Amino acid sequence: MKVAALLATRATRAHRKAWTAVFAALTLTSLLLGAFGLTLVSAWSAHPRVERYAGADLVVAGDQTTRFSAASLGERETVSAGLTERVRIPRTALTVVRGVSGVRAAVADVEFPVGLAGSAATGSATGSATGSATGRPWEAARLAPYALRTGRAPQRADEVVVAGGGGPERGGADRVGQRLTLRVGGHDTAYTVVGVADGPRTAVWFTGAEARRLSGHPEALDAIGVVAESGTGAGELAGRVRKALDTAGVTDVGHRADGDPATVRVLTGDDRGEAEFLAAAPARGELLAALGSVAGAVVLVSLLVVSSTIVQALRQRSHELGLLRAVGATPGQLRAAVGREVGRVAAWAALVGAAGAAPAYLGLRALLDARGALPTGLDLTLLPPLWLTPLVTAAVTVLVAQVAAFIGGARTATARPAEALRERAPGRGRGITGLVLLGVGASAAGTAALQRGATAAAAAGAAAVTMVIACAVLGPWIAEGAMRLLGAPLRLFGPGGRLAAANCAASAHRLGAAITPIVLVTAFAGVQLSGGATLTHAGDAQARQVLRADLAVHADGGLPAGAVERIREVPGVRAATEIVPGTVLLARSQLGAPELERLPVFGVTPERLTSTLDPGPRSGDLTRLRPGTVAVGADRADSLGVRPGSTVTLRFGDGQEARLRVVATYQRSIALGDFLLSRDDLLRHTSMPVASGAGRVLVATAPDADRKAVTNALARAVPGARVEPDPAPVRGEAAEQALAEVVSVAVVGAVGGFTVIAVLSTLALIATGRRPELRLLRLAGAGRGQLRRMLRLEAAATVVTGLVVGAAVASVPLLAFSMATTGTLPYLPPAQAAVIVSVVVATAAAGSLPPVWGTLRGRYPR
Repeated sequence: MKVAALLATRATRAHRKAWTAVFAALTLTSLLLGAFGLTLVSAWSAHPRVERYAGADLVVAGDQTTRFSAASLGERETVSAGLTERVRIPRTALTVVRGVSGVRAAVADVEFPVGLAGSAATGSATGSATGSATGRPWEAARLAPYALRTGRAPQRADEVVVAGGGGPERGGADRVGQRLTLRVGGHDTAYTVVGVADGPRTAVWFTGAEARRLSGHPEALDAIGVVAESGTGAGELAGRVRKALDTAGVTDVGHRADGDPATVRVLTGDDRGEAEFLAAAPARGELLAALGSVAGAVVLVSLLVVSSTIVQALRQRSHELGLLRAVGATPGQLRAAVGREVGRVAAWAALVGAAGAAPAYLGLRALLDARGALPTGLDLTLLPPLWLTPLVTAAVTVLVAQVAAFIGGARTATARPAEALRERAPGRGRGITGLVLLGVGASAAGTAALQRGATAAAAAGAAAVTMVIACAVLGPWIAEGAMRLLGAPLRLFGPGGRLAAANCAASAHRLGAAITPIVLVTAFAGVQLSGGATLTHAGDAQARQVLRADLAVHADGGLPAGAVERIREVPGVRAATEIVPGTVLLARSQLGAPELERLPVFGVTPERLTSTLDPGPRSGDLTRLRPGTVAVGADRADSLGVRPGSTVTLRFGDGQEARLRVVATYQRSIALGDFLLSRDDLLRHTSMPVASGAGRVLVATAPDADRKAVTNALARAVPGARVEPDPAPVRGEAAEQALAEVVSVAVVGAVGGFTVIAVLSTLALIATGRRPELRLLRLAGAGRGQLRRMLRLEAAATVVTGLVVGAAVASVPLLAFSMATTGTLPYLPPAQAAVIVSVVVATAAAGSLPPVWGTLRGRYPR
């Protein structure tokens, strides 16, 4: 051990420059692993924020989880998914809860969208829509608790309390006595403000009876807030309430699928927030899955990059290690010495990276918030012990470094003393391993070609990672083949080119180490960026083809009853289609395993649909789209094996299951989603229908109509509505798209940072090790200009080989993914492609030339 310690100490001092590159790579590894680790554990401990029910001890609400079971490998497996639409409970639950011992108060709560149609001192119902709000019964305000600032509680049906700070229209509604015209469910009604209370600016409180009427479901509740009597614990009371509900047989409202129990939930503590922010729990699961895949990719990439960097640093000292082996050092002593060297560098690098993990985590949090990747109400929390996560990832970094050191020094340590001084060619086992990995990557790409959505994307990513690792294993052979192809073009550049061609041919193993990180960044960044860009590009193109409408009409709080019919009667209007976005879940077995897939959909009115929207009908008749029916995208219809006349079973956003008859199939499913439903069907399962103007009417005008005159006529026909002269394209977007975009940026940034370090350090180490060779060439008569040209051409050959091989590796999974999902070739924005190429070129130039400038200066070599 003393010999190993002495060798490690001397070697660390003598090879500081080589270890500097290793230190940088390990620091970045520790930083990224720590940042993603903190994000992962904060997502694991995340919970929806508790606001409206902060004053309640318990909340009784519907089960916002749907489940699906199927036989997998002989066993019954169950998967679950969160529901983003409100699952309501029957009003009878309120009577049951009030009868439980220890309940001081049980308050019913409902919410519904409210549009501010205008304000009028005389109660006029006319005006233009200027904002949106959320309506609730005043009794539920005590659950927050929200207290009155001024005025009194509403007592009559035409009285409301608004939130302080200006009210929903932000302009004077906080004055008691103000008259407001509010639109709920398409109907305008004048109300008198009788009080101003604390709470969100978009809140409006009605009497309990009026709120039940306006909610549209008077026999169902959104939730029940329970306040316990003094001395009764929340846990104890929750058990009593749970027992009482089970005894009374209270279940959620609506028909759930077999095997998906509709059990009313009793929530306590932080779980109370799940009854407020419905999208928070599903988003937490999606975030955990996305960050888990990112963390796995970062670990694989870091292992590859760190191994390459350490192996190259040890390769520069192969003759030194061989000499020690030849003079009697045992394999154990060499392994221990190299392990101690790497351990010292790795320990300090890991600690430095861990120190920067917290700021990097906060930066990633800011990016998630800035891009709207997290839903409102989801709080990523970190308990004090979890802040120690970077220390765990630092230990992982040291372990990665030790594994890489063992791999890098294994051949020299185990070689016989007589052979330790000469470099050996890569063995047959390495070649076979690389070819096997290429086969596995091609198989994963084939899987991507047969799948859709997230499954296809995951298979494409796995194929890219596997094939990149295969290229790293096959690096010497790839470099040798590339240099044979590039040898002739290089020789055309004179003496410098001939020197470059000779050096490249003689040092294929050395160039293989430099090519690997370039292949890594090109392939990985290409797959991550091009996958999403291909979908977006194809979706945008389809969205432009789909939209045929000239105008769009919508209103906060919903359009008035009969608005679509009145719009169709306006002179100059050729067709009008109401369209509402939503989501459904498709339950099916995928490769023998159960799967619940969340899909964006639209609900439409079918009359003259193709005049305003062109889904690209393939079969059937879209005008037969009625409640109980569905139109299916062509690709999805093929995968499900359905056609017009078949049936499809879907789960709506509130978990209720429906068996729908297929009436048509259509082509443009990337823009419109895989299913088109009846508007009435979808609205029945939407908790906040047309909230914030989400639903709109698309209007196609007659060819000879005056567009401006039609616009004015529409405004008169539908008071309070807004008319858009240039409607936005219709595009269904998955809820997790923003999260996927942020994750892609984070992954590409992490891999890009690794690659810059790897390329720069590998080329710098190679250039540093070539100083004796360059001195010898100068003494033999080579000019400085010739040597500079040689180095530039070698760097260019390395860059070209890495970019071409990386693009080829990326093209295999990308072609499979894009043809399976969009039917088009992969697309990568030119600006992003230019950034990848520019970074690689600049990094290669910085790693190849500056380390040897000193050797090339002056008349005589130094």
